[in-house]
Amino acid sequence: MDRALSVEEKIKRAEEIYARRHSGENINRTTVRVNNSSNKKDIKLLKKMIIQIFICILIYLVIYIVQNSQFIFSEEFLNKVNQILSHDMNFDEIYNNCSNYIMQIINKKDTKNEDNNIENTNNENINNENTNNELAIGGANEDKTEETNLGDTQQKEENLSQEEKDINAIKQTTSFIKPIEGTITSPFGNRNPTTATVPTNHTGIDLAANLGTKIKSATEGEVVLSSEEGDYGKHLKIQIGEVSIIYAHCNQLYVKQGEKVTQGQEIAEVGSTGNSTGPHLHFEIRYQERTVDPQKILDL
Repeated sequence: MDRALSVEEKIKRAEEIYARRHSGENINRTTVRVNNSSNKKDIKLLKKMIIQIFICILIYLVIYIVQNSQFIFSEEFLNKVNQILSHDMNFDEIYNNCSNYIMQIINKKDTKNEDNNIENTNNENINNENTNNELAIGGANEDKTEETNLGDTQQKEENLSQEEKDINAIKQTTSFIKPIEGTITSPFGNRNPTTATVPTNHTGIDLAANLGTKIKSATEGEVVLSSEEGDYGKHLKIQIGEVSIIYAHCNQLYVKQGEKVTQGQEIAEVGSTGNSTGPHLHFEIRYQERTVDPQKILDL
């Protein structure tokens, strides 16, 4: 157990505690006082500097007035001052003049902008007119070119023979394939036959082939004639639009009148019926019942 303190020891310890506490407060207070004094010194220096500057300005003004005292206190200067002070200032008039001047400047800018817009609009209109003129000229030139081309085409067509016109019409409307693979023994047109029964004007071509060779329809169409009479012997006439094809001297016919046939369909056999000197196919093409050279329509 701790021993009991005497009265003197208790007093001494209390004094030590009191001293320690008050020593800390003194330190803090000292620090605060140092900071405040520095701030106050700065403010005092600033005030002193301002006063010195003001005094210097006053001294300069006094020196200037002394040096120019003759002018400042002269009658001429005083009269001018009196005139200025006695002059009535019309602030309303000054305000109106300033306002009018500012409005004039604004109006001038607006006028310039309107003029620029009008010029731009006129330029655009001129450009549009030029473009339209160019387009019109171009269209006129195109029309002239088309008219020229049409005129040239019409002139060329007028210079063509009837057979050439018919051939062009056939090629534009109808497609053909070979009816058989054979050898051309008698071409289209005039010829010098060795047999009296063979006509000199040949209206088609003769394709020689073995007896019984299958004949294919060169086009699609309708069988408008299936006959065994006349110089053609057994023959077919197939119509497609204004084009008709004749297959003559056949050995046997596979289709009848009124039937529809397709391109490449087997329709007959090669024979030597009618006015014929041997087995072959007489292949004939007509346009509006006018005969044309089959070799100018397809490669046979």
